[in-house]
Amino acid sequence: MTGMSWRLAAATLSAAVILAATGCAGGPTRDGGQASTAVVQGADTGRVDPGASVVYPPAERARAPRLGGELLDGSRFDAATLDGQVTVVNFWASWCAPCRAEAGELNATFTATKNLGVRFVGVNLRDGRDQAKAFVEGRELYPSLFDPAGRVALGFTDVSPNTIPATVIVDRKGMVAVVLRKVVSQRELEPLVRQIAGEAGGGDG
Repeated sequence: MTGMSWRLAAATLSAAVILAATGCAGGPTRDGGQASTAVVQGADTGRVDPGASVVYPPAERARAPRLGGELLDGSRFDAATLDGQVTVVNFWASWCAPCRAEAGELNATFTATKNLGVRFVGVNLRDGRDQAKAFVEGRELYPSLFDPAGRVALGFTDVSPNTIPATVIVDRKGMVAVVLRKVVSQRELEPLVRQIAGEAGGGDG
């Protein structure tokens, strides 16, 4: 899964798609069909359709980058608050209509799982600060990093969340457990979060 050739390809694709940010996930594929929403167990994400979901067994998980940087309000994010927690990372932009559609689903999942040692962090990409702040005003239940250049996303080169919206679940040991490259619903996301929160240990690391 972690061969150098596909890792380099994933990193290149991630850089090209995220930094260009010309569209959102979940739309028609090039052949006119809809992107897949099937959950793939332990798949190589370098070969998975951008609309698919991937759940990694603990032994196949890659280490997630340590989140850090500036929040939308200009304050610094304390990455230590995530230590030992399951972390749900959602990549979004104010101009992305599917991101707006899933915002309430993410909030509902956050509320339902926050007592399980789960934290949510948004990552705002390719956006203006004022537009991003207006997007979350009145409905922000968890913090979002302001990352207009997409540096945080590029740190996930092994799993390549290369479209938005995209959501990544990181286990308690800091390993990437789930990648969802599409609009999420509480019905789908909450069981996955609970599954990872209920693990005894997490990924090898």
